[in-house]
Amino acid sequence: MAERRAFAQKISRTVAAEVRKQISGQYSGSPQLLKNLNIVGNISHHTTVPLTEAVDPVDLEDYLITHPLAVDSGPLRDLIEFPPDDIEVVYSPRDCRTLVSAVPEESEMDPHVRDCIRSYTEDWAVVIRKYHKLGTGFNPNTLDKQKERQKGLPKQVFESDEAPDGNNYQDEQDDLKRRSVSIDDTPRGSWACSIFDLKNSLPDALLPNLLDRTPNEEIDRQNDDQRKSNRHKELFALHPSPDEEEPIERLSVPEVPKEHFGQRLLVKCLSLKFEIEIEPIFASLALYDVKEKKKISENFYFDLNSEQMKGLLRPHVPPAAITTLARSAIFSITYPSQDVFLVIKLEKVLQQGDIGECAEPYMIFKEADATKNKEKLEKLKSQADQFCQRLGKYRMPFAWTAIHLMNIVSSAGSLERDSTEVEISTGERKGSWSERRNSSIVGRRSLERTTSGDDACNLTSFRPATLTVTNFFKQEGDRLSDEDLYKFLADMRRPSSVLRRLRPITAQLKIDISPAPENPHYCLTPELLQVKLYPDSRVRPTREILEFPARDVYVPNTTYRNLLYIYPQSLNFANRQGSARNITVKVQFMYGEDPSNAMPVIFGKSSCSEFSKEAYTAVVYHNRSPDFHEEIKVKLPATLTDHHHLLFTFYHVSCQQKQNTPLETPVGYTWIPMLQNGRLKTGQFCLPVSLEKPPQAYSVLSPEVPLPGMKWVDNHKGVFNVEVVAVSSIHTQDPYLDKFFALVNALDEHMFPVRIGDMRIMENNLENELKSSISALNSSQLEPVVRFLHLLLDKLILLVVRPPVIAGQIVNLGQASFEAMASIINRLHKNLEGNHDQHGRNSLLASYIYYVFRLPNTYPNSPSPGSGGLGGSVHYATMARSAVRPASLNLNRSRSLSNSNPDISGTPTSPDDEVRSIIGSKGLDRSNSWVNTGGPKAAPWGSNPSPSAESTQAMDRSCNRMSSHTETSSFLQTLTGRLPTKKLFHEELALQWVVCSGSVRESALQQAWFFFELMVKSMVHHLFFNDKLDAPRKSRFPERFMDDIAALVSTIGSDIVSRFQKDIEMVERLNTSLAFFLNDLLSVMDRGFVFNLIKTCYKQVSSKLYSLPTPSVLVSLRLDFLRIICSHEHYVTLNLPCSLLTPPASPSPSVSSATSQSSGFSTNVQDQKIANMFELSVPFRQQHYLAGLVLTELAVILDPDAEGLFGLHKKVINMVHNLLSSHDSDPRYSDPQIKARVAMLYLPLIGIIMETVPQLYDFTETHNQRGRPICIAADDYESESGSMISQTVAMAIAGTSVPQLTRPGSFLLTSTSGRQHTTFSAESSRSLLICLLWVLKNADETVLQKWFTDLSVLQLNRLLDLLYLCVSCFEYKGKKVFERMNSLTFKKSKDMRAKLEEAILGSIGARQEMVRRSRGQLVS
Repeated sequence: MAERRAFAQKISRTVAAEVRKQISGQYSGSPQLLKNLNIVGNISHHTTVPLTEAVDPVDLEDYLITHPLAVDSGPLRDLIEFPPDDIEVVYSPRDCRTLVSAVPEESEMDPHVRDCIRSYTEDWAVVIRKYHKLGTGFNPNTLDKQKERQKGLPKQVFESDEAPDGNNYQDEQDDLKRRSVSIDDTPRGSWACSIFDLKNSLPDALLPNLLDRTPNEEIDRQNDDQRKSNRHKELFALHPSPDEEEPIERLSVPEVPKEHFGQRLLVKCLSLKFEIEIEPIFASLALYDVKEKKKISENFYFDLNSEQMKGLLRPHVPPAAITTLARSAIFSITYPSQDVFLVIKLEKVLQQGDIGECAEPYMIFKEADATKNKEKLEKLKSQADQFCQRLGKYRMPFAWTAIHLMNIVSSAGSLERDSTEVEISTGERKGSWSERRNSSIVGRRSLERTTSGDDACNLTSFRPATLTVTNFFKQEGDRLSDEDLYKFLADMRRPSSVLRRLRPITAQLKIDISPAPENPHYCLTPELLQVKLYPDSRVRPTREILEFPARDVYVPNTTYRNLLYIYPQSLNFANRQGSARNITVKVQFMYGEDPSNAMPVIFGKSSCSEFSKEAYTAVVYHNRSPDFHEEIKVKLPATLTDHHHLLFTFYHVSCQQKQNTPLETPVGYTWIPMLQNGRLKTGQFCLPVSLEKPPQAYSVLSPEVPLPGMKWVDNHKGVFNVEVVAVSSIHTQDPYLDKFFALVNALDEHMFPVRIGDMRIMENNLENELKSSISALNSSQLEPVVRFLHLLLDKLILLVVRPPVIAGQIVNLGQASFEAMASIINRLHKNLEGNHDQHGRNSLLASYIYYVFRLPNTYPNSPSPGSGGLGGSVHYATMARSAVRPASLNLNRSRSLSNSNPDISGTPTSPDDEVRSIIGSKGLDRSNSWVNTGGPKAAPWGSNPSPSAESTQAMDRSCNRMSSHTETSSFLQTLTGRLPTKKLFHEELALQWVVCSGSVRESALQQAWFFFELMVKSMVHHLFFNDKLDAPRKSRFPERFMDDIAALVSTIGSDIVSRFQKDIEMVERLNTSLAFFLNDLLSVMDRGFVFNLIKTCYKQVSSKLYSLPTPSVLVSLRLDFLRIICSHEHYVTLNLPCSLLTPPASPSPSVSSATSQSSGFSTNVQDQKIANMFELSVPFRQQHYLAGLVLTELAVILDPDAEGLFGLHKKVINMVHNLLSSHDSDPRYSDPQIKARVAMLYLPLIGIIMETVPQLYDFTETHNQRGRPICIAADDYESESGSMISQTVAMAIAGTSVPQLTRPGSFLLTSTSGRQHTTFSAESSRSLLICLLWVLKNADETVLQKWFTDLSVLQLNRLLDLLYLCVSCFEYKGKKVFERMNSLTFKKSKDMRAKLEEAILGSIGARQEMVRRSRGQLVS
């Protein structure tokens, strides 16, 4: 029988395929013919649409109107339509870390600054599918959820587990006891044979009504009630979920864009003591990376001086702001490594003498000898007091030391280790540091931040340590540069450090180092803004120290930051005439040229005012060519002008007090204009120094320009080296981005000419410059592109939706913007591989779409572009639908003219006819996959226009598309700027995608998910802001957009089918992207139209499968595609669970069908309807479309004669299991009546599993003991069915590829006792059986009984076999069996691991085995 069945299978498939190809070839795919064929197919549905072909879906929108449910409310009503609050458009305010916003308070701002601030402050625009988490992707049957759902189950005690452990001997002893008739042989206390015990034991309770005569029906009813009492509602909660990886249908919600932090380190400076205390000492901390040779943090200045020492400087220092009194700081390290050092630098008040002379007292005097050296110390204090009074505002370098950070971390160990006292002597210094456990910090949770670097360098979980630094190194006056510092730090790591031989300055600096807490109190940002949880402003704060990452960090800007760091490096006055030896540099940020124009924007250091107008560098005594190590931090104004500049004034400081000698004498001037052609000027500078004050209007010129009549040091050579670094979320510091933003802003503000670099761009060449700047975005550096990603994408989208008008001409930049977006997202994908999810979606781009993207001018505060204004207070909106849709609404998308030729009148067509008309008659040719709306010159139906015609159509279409959205006003002739109205972004995006070609199309395909998700969000926003949420789905979007979508889906489906053998990784991404797109469309578009798109994809795959020798890869892709679509949260509603199957030939429901529908399952349901419910018949597959596709895939793949699909058994079974498990736990379907409707969608599953009985794993202890005949002759089967012709052969003749489960007799039993087919694994069989039990448990009993009565004896036998197999599979076999199974599983996993290791290591390769054997032979 099996051989004949296989034969019939192969014959029917071949014939069906050939017939389809011949017919389509003869009639050139005429839509009219296809329509006729569909009519024929509907009439003879049992023979013309095999399971390998997709059927025509029901028009869901029309069906819901023509088949209203009589129930007005209740759970059944909720199954018919999507809930009214299905999709919500929510504007949620973004979290602000600080108590006060960082946004500047300037009234007039540059357009670019305004755009940046808007980008960093506007609310998130989020589209929420309220019930999305009820889909299968978010409702996995995980172990934790199972435990939660199993709460309340009674604890079961099984006799098999209670019995004592015994062996054969014990069993024999028990038998002997039972046979014993002698009381003496019976052990004492065994009342089974003891008359005494029997007499004294209590009687069992009598069983009431045991002998009463009770009707069988009553006994059945009582048994049924008892079975249902205390029964667990959720079957799948009792069954472990299949072992599978992350569900492919799960799309994680992207992380909210936020400010980047690395691993955070809290450093507390506790005390600083020297052997002698004679003057104030000023300290700073910073992090350095020796390997990268880079300073990786800004300076943290702290003051640990006593009040007495601070008092010495009172004449020179204004009252200290609380923000400058911090003694603890939080450092951020994105790339921690073994090369990071914490460098501590000390300065003191300037005094006469070089550094060595000034440091000498600190080296020779000891605290213990204070009394002995009292006079000398008093003299030193007196001198220090004089210097503080006279030179208190000047500093000089003093000493430094460094701590190897990773030594601290590794020595401190993890948080779990016990506290220990550690004494370590390192090459860093001649001393030691001790650590102690800081119990107040232990136990704080470490931060979860995205960082990278060495795994061993984890800064989030080490034990807090207190370090005591005992030695400092004297600063060398000629070795102050960072280059010298890196050499010292590298030397410190060597065992024979040069620094060991240096004489140290003895001191004691105590600092605490610990992982930073997650939400520290009293914290200030680098801009000195208070971070939230700041209860008292009078408390000494903790400073957050800005990081300068060792390598690029790719995170978009989300907060306003505009800081400038100035690093004076060196000065060469060797050739300057005159006295200039004790040199300091005064740095000022000027907004004009008058001395009063200095701005108070320079951050104070420690124990001083918060901001000042000037900063001085430290003085190296008697050095005409000093090095500097200062860091001057400036708060940049939001808007800069050409007059903003940095002014450097060089002074000679007179350390000795002489008559008629000023304290400071200016000896030179130089400056840096802040803007150069509109761009912030940063980088390394080697500036000439003027001997005289700069002349008027100097600020707009560079000092390199030889101004007439000015005297310069060393003949105008560069003598002053300075570096200027900006950390800004306003200034891109990339020429390509700057040019693009400048041109777009000039267009918006109508500011011409635009000066960019050395160019003046006039209005007449603006279009070319704009296009070239868009294409040049690909040349920009990736790091600034990512930092300004949100604003950049917003501007590109704005160019698509609101095309500019230049000199009266509308300039269509849609294509250029689309190409730029495709290029940018591909660069991110290729360069940021660590940021992808399992579907290849870049997290930065996903976050942009989910939170940031919105249609331009659709902010909650702006007027709605729709007919009704939103008003200023709308921050939360619901995408609502009418709960009850009037039946009088005509939802047909009727057209009076043909899409391709307006001269040809057309009739209303179904979405399927439209898709077929677009792509069916023309094969898979992309050039014809769109419909032209250009006019009567368009090509007629089915013809293939020439390439020139294609380009003309594309140009006409792309240029004329906006006609329905753009007012053709006369003022365009005189306007340059933006159109007052806009295109619709999703329509333009679909159009550009359809007509693009070459590398642009390839780029878009590589990242199709991005454009799909962008399009869907645009569609939802459009519906919301245009008040189309209550409109019928068929009228929500125009015809041309739906045509574009159909063409797009068709061409992408074609790409999947044609390229899956060449680039499977890309095709897998494309396949899942398309599936998620269609899943999203089911929530917003005409669902019948989307069903037809799914059918289009299915047809493309089916046509390819016929020519493939091994179809498993393509079928696997189709399973992924289907599983993602079926993960829709309203999957059950989409399958019309409340509709009973009606004969498809009748266009309108009959009275009986309407009655049966409104009354549920009536007792007089027609036999054919019942049969259709249990078969994968055409009516079933049409009305329950998605469920039909799922069950069809299951039937085809599990078919024993399906070639090359065995490897997909587990995958397709898991898909069904996942769906049923989701339904089982879904709170919407908890009502038994609802669950019965859901189970009705899976009734054909019973027949499919009955077909697989010979392939199921045998869970019985002994084979062929299931209480059924093991062998049934074919003659018996044929006599049973009453026909001499096998039904399989009959169906093959009819052209059906897989035997349909149509009538009794369709379940074929094997003709031999052995299993001839490949047996399913135990796990797959168990999953199938639990699915069967769920359907039987929840399906309507009346329908099941009616179907059972129609089954033949053989079919009932097979059903009983199946149920017996279920009992054997799920019965409890005792703890021993489970322990044995677990040990076998563990052993199997260990064996597999060993084999995998051997395969990877190559220890059992054929070549190694041959060499081993040959060596063995040689030895022997």
